[in-house]
Amino acid sequence: MIGQKGIPTLFGGIERHVEEISCHLAQKKEFKNNVFVYARSYYTPKKLKKYQKVNIIHMPSLKTKHFDAISHVFISTLHVIFKLKPDVIHYHGIGPGLCAWIPKVLSPRTKVIFTFHCRDYFHKKWGLAARSFLKTGEIIGCLAADEIIAVSEEIKEYVKDKYNKNACFIPHGIKKEKLISDKLIKEWNLEKKEYILAVSRLIRHKGIHYLIEAYQKIKTDKKLVIVGPSFYTSDYEDEIKKIADSNPNIIFLGAQHGEKLKALYSNAYLFVNPSEQEGMPLTVLEAASFGVPILLSNISIHSLMFEDCPFFFKSKNISDLKKKMEFILNNPEKSWLKARETKKYAWKKYNWNKVVERTILKYS
Repeated sequence: MIGQKGIPTLFGGIERHVEEISCHLAQKKEFKNNVFVYARSYYTPKKLKKYQKVNIIHMPSLKTKHFDAISHVFISTLHVIFKLKPDVIHYHGIGPGLCAWIPKVLSPRTKVIFTFHCRDYFHKKWGLAARSFLKTGEIIGCLAADEIIAVSEEIKEYVKDKYNKNACFIPHGIKKEKLISDKLIKEWNLEKKEYILAVSRLIRHKGIHYLIEAYQKIKTDKKLVIVGPSFYTSDYEDEIKKIADSNPNIIFLGAQHGEKLKALYSNAYLFVNPSEQEGMPLTVLEAASFGVPILLSNISIHSLMFEDCPFFFKSKNISDLKKKMEFILNNPEKSWLKARETKKYAWKKYNWNKVVERTILKYS
């Protein structure tokens, strides 16, 4: 696995996806192959060489906004070809797709898998040059790989229309999570069902600024809790904290993971994802697995994920977001009925075991 920052997950949807697939593979008795995940030294502790039977290989990177990912992927690609000599190399993301041609030249017997997670060049943190490289990575990944995996039906159709290539739709999965008590959230002075939750990297296209502005217009005692780090986007983090205007009821918790993140999901009254663009947001699936009422921007991927089970608001529309949040806050019975429907739908449609089984078929 190449392209992710590492495992276990600290933040990032691709990282969570890779962690779940690699760990399921490594622990699967009938899967006889060794599983290796390449990690960046700042993300995964160097002393961690194995995680849930997955081998972790640490490689350096140029830790800058534009060269962090591609430098790590390039070095990892050379290492895997000349040191491990694997049966399969699995690239994750269109940026890493830039290197998908290298094993085709240097190790033709190695099968190359490319998972298309998202059209990242739409993300507002990238300038013109970076977007051009990301588009090139998409092209190389789609044309060089032996198998293309699309995490959404939308991406699958895009690959067919753009490249006349057949991608296999394999979404993210979820676990049947057990609710965790509110004990772990007490350190932030949070109470069960007394806060609205957003879990997202602090990047402009994720739309957290819309959520903050809408929340500021609502009369409520419930707090707004924003979980997630910036990633080479400290200017945007500063901007949204300024919009929050030191409101004591708006709490930024940075990156959270493990039991604390599960506790935050378990005890939220409402989960909101105001994003303008997504591949398939794993945070939304995770919120659904905990049975939390969900409010989503009406971008196409959100509708495709759950049909009409959650609540929706008009993307980028602060007034409609405010209106929908007020309705959910004022109608708890309807909100929790919707939450149960969404949870049931998610458990039926998204399952990591099925994801892994379908991925193994691409490796053979």
